[in-house]
Amino acid sequence: MTFRVAVASTDGKFINQHFGKADKFLVFDIKGPKDFEFVELRENDPSCGIYRAADGKSFTNDTIKLLSDCKVVIVSQIGPGASQKLKNSGTMPLIYPDFIEKALIELSQNLDEFT
Repeated sequence: MTFRVAVASTDGKFINQHFGKADKFLVFDIKGPKDFEFVELRENDPSCGIYRAADGKSFTNDTIKLLSDCKVVIVSQIGPGASQKLKNSGTMPLIYPDFIEKALIELSQNLDEFT
């Protein structure tokens, strides 16, 4: 079973982006303990505090849609509203401001907590 994860990072090494301020997400597939691979980089329009004039909805929904195939989104920080929206969409937010590799290894060894 493949487990898809998105990571908010500016440098590709450290999880250092707030969910609402992330302009890109690195996507990884976890295949088993300590077995993961980079899939792609997804560009994002940061959503923090920005609303569309036409319909008044937050860009947060666009970010959630962008990451809809991911089971977990790992960020350095996330607000309670965005966190709840992610959970409601079936994606678990995880605050883990550390090295990406460390986070993926730990997550890959504890997948049963997220399935």
